[in-house]
Amino acid sequence: MQEKQIRDAIEQVKSGDMPRRAFIEAMVGVGLTAPMASMMLMHAGVAQAQPSPVYKPTKKGGGGALKVLWWQGATLLQPHFANGTKDQEGSRIFYEPLAVWDNDGNLVPILAAEIPTRENGGVAADGKSVTWKLKRNVTWHDGKPFTADDCVFTWEYAKDPATAAVTIAVFKDVVVTKVDNYTVKVAFQKPTPFWATAFVAAEGMIIPKHVFAPYIGGKSRDAPGNLKPVGTGPYKFVDFKPGDLVSGVAYDKYHMPNRPFFDSIEMKGGGDAASAARAVLQTGEYEYAWNLQVEDEVLKRMEDGGKGRAHIIPSGDIEFIQLNLTDPWNEVEGERASIKSKHFAFTDPAVREAMALLADRQSIQQFIYGRTGIATPNFLNNPAKYRSNNLKMEFNVDKANAILDGAGWKKGADGIREKGGKKMKFVFQTSVNGIRQKEQAVIKGACQKAGIDLELKSVTASVFFSSDVANPDTYGKFWCDMQMYTTTQTQPDPERFMNQYVTEEISSKANKWQGRNIARWRSDEYDRTFKMAEGELDPVKRAALFIKLNDLVCKDNAIIPLISRPRVRGAGNKLVTTLSGWDLDFSQLQNWYREA
Repeated sequence: MQEKQIRDAIEQVKSGDMPRRAFIEAMVGVGLTAPMASMMLMHAGVAQAQPSPVYKPTKKGGGGALKVLWWQGATLLQPHFANGTKDQEGSRIFYEPLAVWDNDGNLVPILAAEIPTRENGGVAADGKSVTWKLKRNVTWHDGKPFTADDCVFTWEYAKDPATAAVTIAVFKDVVVTKVDNYTVKVAFQKPTPFWATAFVAAEGMIIPKHVFAPYIGGKSRDAPGNLKPVGTGPYKFVDFKPGDLVSGVAYDKYHMPNRPFFDSIEMKGGGDAASAARAVLQTGEYEYAWNLQVEDEVLKRMEDGGKGRAHIIPSGDIEFIQLNLTDPWNEVEGERASIKSKHFAFTDPAVREAMALLADRQSIQQFIYGRTGIATPNFLNNPAKYRSNNLKMEFNVDKANAILDGAGWKKGADGIREKGGKKMKFVFQTSVNGIRQKEQAVIKGACQKAGIDLELKSVTASVFFSSDVANPDTYGKFWCDMQMYTTTQTQPDPERFMNQYVTEEISSKANKWQGRNIARWRSDEYDRTFKMAEGELDPVKRAALFIKLNDLVCKDNAIIPLISRPRVRGAGNKLVTTLSGWDLDFSQLQNWYREA
């Protein structure tokens, strides 16, 4: 089928003249997989219905042990210090927010009695507040009651700069008040179109006041609860070995009927994505594996083993490269990669433009990701209404060479470009992962043709994504020239996702390298535009502002988007999960069960 025919077929689906199923069957008929056809529709802005499975168990427990595999092991179990998805997931076994996102971008109540709306009086007409009604008869795992006091405390805890919570941006500009024991009000400084941030999803987990109150502020890192959680979730803490194992048992007083199904959970960490995929899809040693960043052809061969299957869930996650605009090798006032320093090469816009031209996204998609990723020039890719059509992908070594020549970077006798006595030799780091090392090799090969020497560095994932402030190799410190990883979009609204490039979020020693602007890119125009987007109530105008934000950071080439990644997970054939492309894997863990 020719490209024009595919485009015409997509338009027929969008207009309603062709059923989605007929399109997918047509694509399968010409050699594509069904998930890839679904991804094509998603990128064309065609909504994909993903109804949640019906929960069938009629009693709590009886399901035995649930063994899941996270090849990046959790390093702490405090959701407000969780700088990476692995730590958020480990925490989510035990802690819960008021609500989570389902795969269609709808809010589902967890600790909330209902989702606030205009109709039920929960959302103020002026957009300046939202009132949450809490579930009653919910208890913490130590038997203490869950009340509005815990919500207010979580807000006080996270917004305190001395606590150094990674969730401070979610809580610092709101005011949370207790209406009564089971009602809290979240007030905003101005009309706020997207109010579902505080107490929602990955960054909204609520912690118990009676456990953490003695450790607010400067004592936050000393709390025993950081490693021994006391939550309200479906499983109660048993054991934790950082980077290796998290285990829990079913909480017999869990607040949802007939849940959880499993008697215990074991979250094993370590290894790599390929071994995790093998353990679920081929050997059946585990029932679930997270983040199968494995070459598509390898996944397909493993699925032939018959023990499990890959789940491909559309999302807003993006695999991308960051170029360090600061000097990672020298200290300024005792700080490496200080915002007061400048990178000798990447502060030159011409160099950044050349680096973007040396990223062969199409080859990375075609030969590495297959059905599990789509090449893109955009950082913000989904939902479709926020995706920019203003940027184009271009891989052009000759053009990159010409740009570098024009900027005065000349090739020396060794073939490496230099200027002002500084050679274009960069350290390019990422986590240890088969796909990522192949991506690095593709980038390195193109750079060699342009007179740029890349030293490839691979850091064990549990170290690279660690929240440990003493570790020099974390991605939050970014103490090298370039780095690559995937950042996850944890809500269908991009506000929290796009605050990764505001100035106040710059990662630094002062905030214990917990700031989300790890690239340390600064733009007054970006900051102004983001503030406008935060308060724009017109959804069309707001979408346009987010598109502008995407274009600002991408056109400046401080980052180089590579692959728009659906979430690829592995599950045993009998395991029934409830997954969302907009939230954590464990966002609805209480609904997981095993078919007989």
